[in-house]
Amino acid sequence: EAEWKGTLKEGAGTMKLGSGSYEGPFTYASRFEEGPGTNPEELIGAAHAGCFSMFLSALLTNAGFKPTRIHTTAKVHLGAGPAITLIELNTEAAVPGLDDAAFQEKAAAAKAGCPISKALAGVGEIKLTANLVS
Repeated sequence: EAEWKGTLKEGAGTMKLGSGSYEGPFTYASRFEEGPGTNPEELIGAAHAGCFSMFLSALLTNAGFKPTRIHTTAKVHLGAGPAITLIELNTEAAVPGLDDAAFQEKAAAAKAGCPISKALAGVGEIKLTANLVS
């Protein structure tokens, strides 16, 4: 849920997850400048990173591999309009016994198949950089 009080530039708001596990402020500055607080795009990025990581883990596990760590960031770019124009997914995973070609295949499938990626189909581009580490 969210509540906004005031005008666009001078106002402020709060966003709260339904579970109550997060509640935080947002302002014009936190969204369009460098002010304190969060913004809707940052929350979308966190959701996308979490969804992608879990989906990649499922794909790897279903293929017989046991990932020990998957770390993903999602940088959401807000462009003119305003509109989300780009999401940069960067993931690093430790998966014993997996070669890079198979990892790249699973990472691409996770990018295409995770529910948040599907929900963000209207975004101009979702870039993926995937690194397999030991």
